[in-house]
Amino acid sequence: MFRKVLIAAFVLVLSISAVAQGGGPALVSGADLKKVVPDTYFFRGLSATTQLRNSSAIHYADDFYVIIGLVDTSGYSSDVKAKYNGMFITEKTLKFGSSTLAPGQYGMGYTADGKFHILDVAGNELLVADIVVDDKLARPQPLKIVLDGANAKLYLGKKYITFAAQ
Repeated sequence: MFRKVLIAAFVLVLSISAVAQGGGPALVSGADLKKVVPDTYFFRGLSATTQLRNSSAIHYADDFYVIIGLVDTSGYSSDVKAKYNGMFITEKTLKFGSSTLAPGQYGMGYTADGKFHILDVAGNELLVADIVVDDKLARPQPLKIVLDGANAKLYLGKKYITFAAQ
């Protein structure tokens, strides 16, 4: 057990060191993730509890973050729940295919028709992108970010969307 903790700490130090030295983006984990993910998130007139276990963040070399997490949408109407199931906070300008997302705090979600949606806090749609399904993914999680060089894949189960910082 101690060896696993030691290895995890070493990997975290290497990740933080790479970001500090101008390396690529790094995933935030453990206690550091708890520091950046808000406990609640305001969207469409209500505050929803953030699911820390279903949250992830990217820390960039310029000390900016992208923070994404699922929230408890039980108090929302069915029309809001149809497109909204999480928060999307970015301190960087992001590119989703040909669409650009400015820094800000947004609602996000996906619909049955295979579309990923970014919404402003009033619920207005700002960005729609196609979702890719990864049928080969062995152990899907409700939310996971995978870094691939400068690109990030946001997985929501077996569905994912790719984005990159500008």
